[in-house]
Amino acid sequence: MTYDMNDAELPRGSDLIPDGSFVKVTMQLRKGGLDGQGEHDRGLLKPTKTPGSDVRMLDCEFTVTAGPHIRRKFWQTFTVVGGKVDEQGVSIGWKISKGIFRAMIDSACGLDPQDMSEAARGKRVLRGLSDLHGITFAAKIRVEPASDPRYGDSSRLDRVVLPGEPEYAKVMAGEPVPAAPSTRLVRPAAASVTAPPAWAGQATVPSAASAPRAWDRPAAPSPASPPLQAPIGNGPSWLNG
Repeated sequence: MTYDMNDAELPRGSDLIPDGSFVKVTMQLRKGGLDGQGEHDRGLLKPTKTPGSDVRMLDCEFTVTAGPHIRRKFWQTFTVVGGKVDEQGVSIGWKISKGIFRAMIDSACGLDPQDMSEAARGKRVLRGLSDLHGITFAAKIRVEPASDPRYGDSSRLDRVVLPGEPEYAKVMAGEPVPAAPSTRLVRPAAASVTAPPAWAGQATVPSAASAPRAWDRPAAPSPASPPLQAPIGNGPSWLNG
């Protein structure tokens, strides 16, 4: 048997989202197999690959939902347990992640970050981190140079774009916004590593689907990633308008 490669589709170009792009994204959570705090986060967290580390992370997939980069994806993890601690013994990584998650909620719900009214505070209360599955918000993207020459550069969340910022309304409306590059791409010094075959890149895995919510967008189910459990009860207040 022979294989005729002449009619094969040509490889696509880079799927990187340009550095400094403002985009509307939906975040899906991919279960990592370790329990978080509480019933809602069973099997949700992912261990680090560093031997002996106590770090537990939230494994997130982001999909652009509007604009010229629609359907492009990127992936990122956020520390929620373990690692270095501050003077009070609180995980520094968690403090950083918690601030990002709060910003996501403010962006998704159109909340003024300074609004500490009872209604606004209620929308920032989660039953578990799994409630963040499917949240849609405005984001600015950066390109992170690869630390290993065997792999390509990656798109990352630079920051969450909040209500009151000049780009926010246009991003959430799906309108194009000029990029504002924030990262100077400086590639780390190459190590002495034998390059792998051209076809040895890692395949991406689509996110798991969950029950519909107020901010949900369609997402293809993934057999490789266990789906999150459906919400119990009415869920956080912002999911109901």
